[in-house]
Amino acid sequence: MNNSLRLALALCFIGVLGYGFHLFSQSEKEGNSKAGLSDKISLPDDLLDINGIEVSSNKLAGKFVGLYFSASWCGPCRSFTPKLVKFRDQHIESFEVVLVGSDGSDKAQANYMKKYNMPWLAMKNQSEAARNISLSLDVEYIPYLVVLDPNGKVVTKKGKVDIVRLGADAFSSWQEKVK
Repeated sequence: MNNSLRLALALCFIGVLGYGFHLFSQSEKEGNSKAGLSDKISLPDDLLDINGIEVSSNKLAGKFVGLYFSASWCGPCRSFTPKLVKFRDQHIESFEVVLVGSDGSDKAQANYMKKYNMPWLAMKNQSEAARNISLSLDVEYIPYLVVLDPNGKVVTKKGKVDIVRLGADAFSSWQEKVK
């Protein structure tokens, strides 16, 4: 393995560890109010589109929503994002994604969304609402995909694994869980 690849892998590993430590330290400060599978997650009223324009979260009404915890600096996120875009496009009538970013700036998040053609909405980068949702869902690493049913209840915290293993059939497995 060449040195630049080793360095890239090491930096990615350090970033994931740092993110996990950050979340752990925040949860120690703010208590341990974690959301279980029966808890409802409330999204903020205003989300951002790919151009940074505020859009009402009411646009998500009646759909399953995948909360996608990701960042531009994360190699595994950059690998999974195109798969998620394809999956989302296959299920556009009933499924939408909301990015919960961990980038260093609003500009970095916007560039990440544009570079990977993310057609979905995003929470404001590292906003208080994004941190609170991340903490309540006990997100410890990225990429991480939490799937909510149309009522905002958690269906699974293993959405990424489901998509990788089941492909397009992941959606029908989520629908079965809420019947």
